[in-house]
Amino acid sequence: MVSGKALIELRDSPYQDAAKMLDAMVGFLGKNPMTAYLAMMAVRLVELHRVLKPTGSLYLHCDPTASHYLKILLDAVFGARQFHNEIVWKRTSSHGNVSANYGDVTDTIFYFSKSGSPTWHKPYVPLTDENIKKKYSNVDDDGRRYTTRDLRNPGVRPNLHYEYKGYKPHPNGWSISRELMEKYDAEGRLYFPNSKDGRIRLKLYLDESKGRAIQNLWDDIPPINSQAQERLGYPTQKPVALLERILTASSNPGDVVLDPFCGCGTTVHAAQKLGRQWIGIDITHLAINLIETTRPRRNSRNGPAA
Repeated sequence: MVSGKALIELRDSPYQDAAKMLDAMVGFLGKNPMTAYLAMMAVRLVELHRVLKPTGSLYLHCDPTASHYLKILLDAVFGARQFHNEIVWKRTSSHGNVSANYGDVTDTIFYFSKSGSPTWHKPYVPLTDENIKKKYSNVDDDGRRYTTRDLRNPGVRPNLHYEYKGYKPHPNGWSISRELMEKYDAEGRLYFPNSKDGRIRLKLYLDESKGRAIQNLWDDIPPINSQAQERLGYPTQKPVALLERILTASSNPGDVVLDPFCGCGTTVHAAQKLGRQWIGIDITHLAINLIETTRPRRNSRNGPAA
């Protein structure tokens, strides 16, 4: 699935690089269903790269069967420098009937961008009560909970080496200027240790926190179970929450979202729900009919559509 408005850019290098990489794969894998699948994907990845606008991104969802080969193709088409993350999504619970190997409970989602400046809104999830009690254990005079952050500079900065109210910096220097230190002090955002041998720290308040930044391990979005309200019976259906997270992070309202393997239309549904325009493609009549039949029910309000 791709987020970003379509912008045609003709480039030869992605075709050539993908073709060379595919030839190399055929050389050591031989001609078989896997190389046929990779050949099919290579052409589509090149086209997806072509229609992405410079700030667009591509998320490719796959399983361990082909993920290692697809990563190589993506590097060839998009360039290794445009690789951002290998996201691991826990798609199912444990498999207790597996005896000869570890149970496969995760899928891989590769995140690539067209350029070095993609649309990006860092995603967060709310802090749990346990997180709050553990991290924000300090309480200010006005009742605000806070944690503190070290003001040590990670590198050596002689120009940030100054004494403040009798407190000396780390040998590397402070991480902020004197002017900013004075500003934080006036706002009551500095924590001063009782001993002058200690170091000043910055207060970070709970009520100003965006939450916990999402990392590349996604185990907080459960798969669709047999009782789920959104379940349509489609074998590869993904949770709407999974697509909402991706689209919210890498697109803006009004942007075009393209899913060339749209299946039962979860991406389409998430895009319309979030106010994005969308294009869904699939080769099966079942998928298209399912989207047309269920879209009015899945969308409680009208939104932009392609």
